[in-house]
Amino acid sequence: MIIILKKTYTKNIQVLIIILTILFQNCGDKSKTDHKKPIAKGQIRNDSLKITFDPKSASDKAYKIDSLFMHLYSKGIFNGNVLVSQNGRIIYKGAFGYADFGKKRPLSLNTAFQLASVSKQFTSVAIMQLKQKGLLNYSDPVYKHVPNFPYDSSITIRSLLTHSSGIPNYIYALDKIYDKKNPLSNSLVVNLMGQYRPNINYLPNKKFNYNNSNYMYLAYIVEKLSGMNFRQYAQKNLFGPAGMSHTFIFDPNKSSQIAKAANGYLANKRIVPPDYLDGVVGDKGVYSTVEDLFKWDTALNTEKLLKAETLNEAFQPKLDFKNLINKNYGYGWRLQLLDDGTWLTFHTGWWHGFKNFYLHNNQDNSSIIILSNLANSYLTNAKKVEAILYPEKAKHFIGEEEEAAEMGGTSK
Repeated sequence: MIIILKKTYTKNIQVLIIILTILFQNCGDKSKTDHKKPIAKGQIRNDSLKITFDPKSASDKAYKIDSLFMHLYSKGIFNGNVLVSQNGRIIYKGAFGYADFGKKRPLSLNTAFQLASVSKQFTSVAIMQLKQKGLLNYSDPVYKHVPNFPYDSSITIRSLLTHSSGIPNYIYALDKIYDKKNPLSNSLVVNLMGQYRPNINYLPNKKFNYNNSNYMYLAYIVEKLSGMNFRQYAQKNLFGPAGMSHTFIFDPNKSSQIAKAANGYLANKRIVPPDYLDGVVGDKGVYSTVEDLFKWDTALNTEKLLKAETLNEAFQPKLDFKNLINKNYGYGWRLQLLDDGTWLTFHTGWWHGFKNFYLHNNQDNSSIIILSNLANSYLTNAKKVEAILYPEKAKHFIGEEEEAAEMGGTSK
């Protein structure tokens, strides 16, 4: 018995020595690996923001946000999905109403919505990726990449990114020219614009005028420089890296894509089906969910898509026109100056009954994502969500009197 114990003891010691040897080797290997691949500054920053997350405060904000949207839904003001995050963590998400009013098909958090002009940020990131690879410069004249571009060299890629080009909106400029029985495409629009040369709206780079043609051309440039159509490029370089498995760009020739998506409705609940304009992408066309957009928001806070210094350019005011004092535009983002000197970074979208709002705050890794398939005036309530998320700045969003009434009415 003693001998057996002794052998077992000796064997255990040998096993322990082997385990300790492996552990020390792993520690050594890990040290070498860590030395070769230091933790990125962005990751350190993101981790530190997550540490500052306050569960109690988040719970209180979630209650107020839920109360707000329950009220809006009960009054028939809102039909859609909501997700709000702060410090890189989701604090609230909810679905209200129907994806299909006729069939009474309810919305779920996996329901995809047409993002309308919220799609523009994907186009701007694609352009920035190409710039980062050295395939273009923002100062390039558009005709360098689009030989049949019908306007002069003063119109650059930067002019398109900032809606200061002065070119006409293809939706109206080609309205009486194209056969609406067949879907348009970016290449068709580019060729028609080159052929008919519709008049320019104003002298280039002299004012800001929001215009879908700018981002239609940008998506076309992505196609020419990447050698793949914009839908393929987005899947490979934007949606895929961000982990957005429920996101796609609509193709009119594949109507089954949107079989399970939300339908778009006017305020009177009349359905608005896709039409010939939905073949054009870059200015619109992305379908996504609130949870996929949160993945996109997270990817923007890392360097999965772009280097931080490249992406940060998109969030800076680019225009110095006199009429743009409290409002401005970056690259694919609307900007609004608050009374405390900070800039809100956001975008809205409105197309075929869909009406959306997406705020991205890369200062504290927070977001507000509101997707609606009922085109009414609910967007005025987005400011109330901002006030809930940032109570210390509430008066900058909704005013002191409204703040007192609104915050008092939704608290526990």
